[in-house]
Amino acid sequence: MIIVPMSGSKSMPENNLHRESEKKEFDRLGIAGVSKGLIKVLDTARKVSKSDSSVLITGESGTGKELIAKAIHKNSSRRDGPMVVINCGAIPGELLESELFGHEKGAFTGAHRSRVGRFEIADQGTIFLDEIGDMSPDLQVKLLRAIQERRFERVGGTSTIQVDIRVISATHKDLPAAIAEGLFREDLFYRLNVIPIQILPLRERKEDILSLADHFQNNLIKRVKGYQIKTFSQSAKQALLRYDWPGNIRELENLIERISVLVEDRNIELHDLPEYIANASSDNTSVPVESVLNNGIGFNEAVDQYQRSLILHALNETGWVKARAADLLKMNRTTLVERIKKMNIDQERVTPFF
Repeated sequence: MIIVPMSGSKSMPENNLHRESEKKEFDRLGIAGVSKGLIKVLDTARKVSKSDSSVLITGESGTGKELIAKAIHKNSSRRDGPMVVINCGAIPGELLESELFGHEKGAFTGAHRSRVGRFEIADQGTIFLDEIGDMSPDLQVKLLRAIQERRFERVGGTSTIQVDIRVISATHKDLPAAIAEGLFREDLFYRLNVIPIQILPLRERKEDILSLADHFQNNLIKRVKGYQIKTFSQSAKQALLRYDWPGNIRELENLIERISVLVEDRNIELHDLPEYIANASSDNTSVPVESVLNNGIGFNEAVDQYQRSLILHALNETGWVKARAADLLKMNRTTLVERIKKMNIDQERVTPFF
């Protein structure tokens, strides 16, 4: 957030005014928030948007990495060119090369016609490689060459295609650790990581939570005919601020939409929130570290509470399908069922409107 002096304050030096004017020119594209962490990210995005340098955006899932990438593109000299997004983790490895670079007819079984790849489509614009940490080492070699030389061949082709693109990538993984394990090429990492941008998880910038909740409600006004802004009670606000949001901004957005549909009153009270959020400050769910240290909560009790929070989150994310929740938690289904019984977790009692 840019703070401009109010009338009556001392005027700023001319060079400072110029810098403030430059900052105002950056279009957030609806990115909401006021925290120092977010402002730092946006300031870096503003600076890098003036160049063609490669950018690597890191952060947990749901923190808004793609939104930052789009803001960089839209504020750059390439804004009139395409912004091509590809999720490297969502496409099987054997198909990803064709998605990136295209293929010629007959290049492999099922290639009945030639296909243009995403790099070619992104010519004169920006390509955003999301979840780059999931790419196979073999394909990383080909990607490195394409980024270095800005040229490549389609799968099964011999003609070299040259492009003028800007590369932005993102991942939730620890790439230095992946390099140490031999899972990610160090030379590719340095090629991608010219300008690093790290987005903090929502639990580390809680000043943004209420701003984001307002932002998502304003979006609903545009999408849902007749929608009226709902007001959170003080206790409901405190619960939102105390909860750790493991799903980050995406989880908060989903909650606001659910509330908009399932809570008919204009006022949102504490009991309108899911129990795992409403009780986030109690002894029934995850407890902030400072609470453990300051309130005499024992280690085992804190661990139990965090486990309960994780299980509740996984159950709600998967519609209470225990097999899917177990997969999300990377644990055996029978073990999950036993812990649900032991912790006395009841769907109707815990999530009355999910």
